[in-house]
Amino acid sequence: MTPDARPRVLYVTDLAYEARGRRYCDEDIFLTSRLRAEFDIALCHPLDAAALIGSFDLAVIRNSGPVLNYQAEYDDFRARAAATGTPVYNELTGRADMAGKQYLVDLTAAGLPVIPTVDRRENLDRLPDVPEYAVKPKLGADSIGLRFLPRTGLDEQPFDSGLLVQPRIRFRYEVSFYFIDHDFQYALHAPDVDARWALVPYRPTGADLEFARRFIDWNGIAHGIQRVDACRTPDGELLLVELEDLNPYLSLDLLPAEGREAFVTRLGRSLREALAAARARAGQGQSSTRTTAATGSAP
Repeated sequence: MTPDARPRVLYVTDLAYEARGRRYCDEDIFLTSRLRAEFDIALCHPLDAAALIGSFDLAVIRNSGPVLNYQAEYDDFRARAAATGTPVYNELTGRADMAGKQYLVDLTAAGLPVIPTVDRRENLDRLPDVPEYAVKPKLGADSIGLRFLPRTGLDEQPFDSGLLVQPRIRFRYEVSFYFIDHDFQYALHAPDVDARWALVPYRPTGADLEFARRFIDWNGIAHGIQRVDACRTPDGELLLVELEDLNPYLSLDLLPAEGREAFVTRLGRSLREALAAARARAGQGQSSTRTTAATGSAP
């Protein structure tokens, strides 16, 4: 891409994906309608992304649905992105949901404020004693495979197949914090514990943002959109539910118009910065290759 050319963006989304309580397609139609002001954008289904990525300057993964529904095609997409040198947004270095749910086990072991999570039968005694436990696959998404069982039901579970167990804890409400790169954008919360996606605006405290930023910093993604989902326990503590770092739904329709436009402006800046960083890395690689050839050094 020449410096004065409009960047070509492959925007990966499944406009037909049906999610409970959400219309993914509306969000992506809105975002692409605004981003077209400065990018040449083509929308594509996740099953077509691997074949098309080499013709674009940047691939943006948005509301593409759970990856486990097309794992082989997603793996091919990642491989072709690496082979062509095409940057992907979000960066594919995420350590959270992008890589499965193992991070919840690791963060629990590290003593961070997350819903206690174990993946071995011998560690079940590390969980609090509650009436029910949530059992879910490590590679699950969108509540696929989620079950609730009493303690006695855990004894029959095949942990060697990649299961996680968490206590089904009581909480006052769920709250989500939305970030672009490392910059906080807005927060929404669900006052009704039985209506996860009936969200309303939430004004976070300084302590709330410190909690959320801890996980954003831990994940280390320089360019991308992330959503920190947490629950507020009866004693006021926030616990991490999940860190969505691949294709988080943003609930932009619940923001006022000025909030949506501010998000688009910040997203456009982030995409430009991601492209600039990718060009800089490519330039450094070419410079290193020329230096090696000139000196006759072995690679």
